[in-house]
Amino acid sequence: MTKTVQLTLAAGAVIAAAAVAMGAFGSPAFAQKSATGARTPSNWSYEIRNGRRVPRGNRVTAADGSWREEVRDGACVTVRTMSASGEYRETRQCN
Repeated sequence: MTKTVQLTLAAGAVIAAAAVAMGAFGSPAFAQKSATGARTPSNWSYEIRNGRRVPRGNRVTAADGSWREEVRDGACVTVRTMSASGEYRETRQCN
């Protein structure tokens, strides 16, 4: 091998080692792409579904276990509700 090829390979190895040491491959974005079925952290404002960002709504949970969630998408609002008995209802209204 020529010295240029050897120098390029050595520089690449140093850069790869530095990236691993700095935790570049442990970032949440890398973990989401590499792990199937991984959940998006709860403090993010969106979820990853089918490789796309889907905004999370504001979910309000009652003491009996029922909840209501509103998700805005442009001029449309989707309201999802779940009763304490397990009845799920989803309505969408566009103005």
